[in-house]
Amino acid sequence: MKMNRILLFIAACLFTCIAKGQVISGKVTNIKKQPLAGVSVYWLDTAIRTATDTTGLFQIALSGKLPGKLVFSLDNYEPDTLQVTGNFLLEIRLKKVKGLNEVRVTGQRPGTFISSLFAQKMEIITPLELKKAACCDLAGCFETQASVDPQTTNAVTNSKELRLLGISGIYNQVLIDGMPLIQGLSYTYGISSIPGTLVDNIFVSKGANSVIQGFESISGQINVETKEPDKADKLNLNLYVNNFAEKQFNADYAYKKYRWSNVLAFHTTQPANKIDQDKDTFLDVPLLTRYMLFDKLKYGNETDWGWSSMVGVGYLHEQRIGGQINFNAARDEGTMNAYGQVVNISQPEVWTKTGYRFNDNEKLTFIGSSFYQDQNSYFGTTKYLANQTSAYANFQYELLYNGKHSLITGISYRDLMLNENIAFNTNPLNPTFAGEYRKNEQIPGFFAENTLNWGNGKIGWLTGVRLDHDNQFGFYFTPRTLLKYELSKNATLRASVGTGWRTVNLFSENVNLLASSRNIVFAEPLKSEKAVNYGLNFTQKFETQNLEGYLSADFYRTSFQSQVFMDYDTDPTKVIISNFIGTSASNSFQAEAYAMFFKVFELKVAYNYLDVYHIVNGNHVELPFNSTNKVLTTVSYKPVSGSWHIDFNAHWYGKQQLPDTHLNPVEYQRPDQSIPYYIFNGQFTKTWKQFEVYTGCENIFGFRQNQPIIGWQYPFGKYFDTSSVWGPTRGREIYIGVRFKII
Repeated sequence: MKMNRILLFIAACLFTCIAKGQVISGKVTNIKKQPLAGVSVYWLDTAIRTATDTTGLFQIALSGKLPGKLVFSLDNYEPDTLQVTGNFLLEIRLKKVKGLNEVRVTGQRPGTFISSLFAQKMEIITPLELKKAACCDLAGCFETQASVDPQTTNAVTNSKELRLLGISGIYNQVLIDGMPLIQGLSYTYGISSIPGTLVDNIFVSKGANSVIQGFESISGQINVETKEPDKADKLNLNLYVNNFAEKQFNADYAYKKYRWSNVLAFHTTQPANKIDQDKDTFLDVPLLTRYMLFDKLKYGNETDWGWSSMVGVGYLHEQRIGGQINFNAARDEGTMNAYGQVVNISQPEVWTKTGYRFNDNEKLTFIGSSFYQDQNSYFGTTKYLANQTSAYANFQYELLYNGKHSLITGISYRDLMLNENIAFNTNPLNPTFAGEYRKNEQIPGFFAENTLNWGNGKIGWLTGVRLDHDNQFGFYFTPRTLLKYELSKNATLRASVGTGWRTVNLFSENVNLLASSRNIVFAEPLKSEKAVNYGLNFTQKFETQNLEGYLSADFYRTSFQSQVFMDYDTDPTKVIISNFIGTSASNSFQAEAYAMFFKVFELKVAYNYLDVYHIVNGNHVELPFNSTNKVLTTVSYKPVSGSWHIDFNAHWYGKQQLPDTHLNPVEYQRPDQSIPYYIFNGQFTKTWKQFEVYTGCENIFGFRQNQPIIGWQYPFGKYFDTSSVWGPTRGREIYIGVRFKII
């Protein structure tokens, strides 16, 4: 069978060469004539390349007229360059390197940087940056970043969201390996369920973005890239514990053979001790138990001709218990014996990205993902049972033309089935929103995106359009355009404008509605949300022998054309939900300076200004929980030897507007604004050959929002509210961890 395959391959190659004269074919072996897989084959001084398959065979397009020089390269083998003069079958033998001279790379590259390749401003956070903090989960991966703001949405279960441009995290699109796996029911706890050790790179772009991944990214996009199987360390172990006695363990194992590679990951979090520092009878740290398995299989590479594929599967099981310190879930769940919140989550998921590259200019790609989540929760006496099935498919054609421009067209389909059941075991407040809420959403769509490049990349212009049809709300047209202009080698100006829209998943995305005692009143049927975003960015990079870095400033405005509005102020015992079609906007300005001195010392200073508001009855009403002014400073030192490093960051948060509570009884009232505060974090890491020990402290001076829960004295009363969180609630957190790896 093997000989037949080789003969068929040779015959096909000869026929192709005779018929077209555009392909060079051959086979690469070692000196024992054993086939070599994964050999890089490319024309000298060009980007045209391919690789040998498991039998050592390859095909590569001509780069121009013959003769030409073809280069063959493989790790641990001596590279070879062959002068090709005609279309005939090549046979190449590579010699194994007898001895390798040790090469030591010293110095430090930036852990985060702004890429110059994209029309949009793209901030890339690398593994080097992620090691500057504990990064226990995705929400904790942004301690040294100014663009992304992790915000607590429920003090009892410590649920979080990632905000861009000062508006709710539901308006930015969070992708995992380019897949929309965090949406609907997975939104509230999804970002906290991804362990930081599994994250490889994070791509953050604010404002209008590519239309390829969808129509939702109103305020921006965060794409989390998990570890690449063919680049990951063979074994990676991580053990972490903090002063609350919360424990984490992570294990990753990677292997590769020929064009196949795989990474298998396991993660678990075990609960902390019961702690109540401010004596409000409520736990400061919820009891979290989590188990996760993840496997990512890869075949080939996207840049090689022929097939390539990536397949991921995962399973998550998580339980969160929060509430009064004497709450016992087995005994008190759903009762008025003691107040507690219990969230049980099970989520299997699968996704794939499979493509076929015809040549260096054309490629077909299929992207598909699906997940199911079952959630069984209690918020006091409120029972919330929900399940969701989500499916996503994207089939696209990519074309590179004239050697510098690209066109991507395709079709997409989304299917979301969300079933929510809300009931009350007993509730003296007689809420009226119990019942079943069902959503069955199908959205087929078509998209096209063209990127033009002129002047060797000096000018880049991306234009994209989408046409989608929602089975409830009808057709939506989504245009976006982004322009990049390099004023000089190191100075870049970018501008963007585009629209976005989304449909609302009210309870799954706003769990604080269920966690408070307010009655929920729907003033009218809810519509979709739509907005337009404008952005402008300037980046100046600089580099000398002992200094490199950048200066960056950007401004983004998000203006909503329609938005679902939650009125907490009219009646302190109700949330009135309606469609808001007046002026609702966000203005965001950020200035940032970064410098690396002598390859060992890093300094970054960033300033954010936010103006997020509604115009109600002619009045400018600020939205709560946004610091109008915010400053971040980070300092890092890592000697050339790389044997240790120390990292420090400081955050200053200005005043925040808070919800209006003046209609509450005096004992349940809160100030209209928060106080300014600082947060200081530091970490020290010591590295040996295969071991790393890291220890640090978050919130070094122990600042905390005292008694963040309104109405904690009587949690079953009508003024109980867990969502009024404007600062840290855990206090000082000291931790230590150990990493072990085999490359």
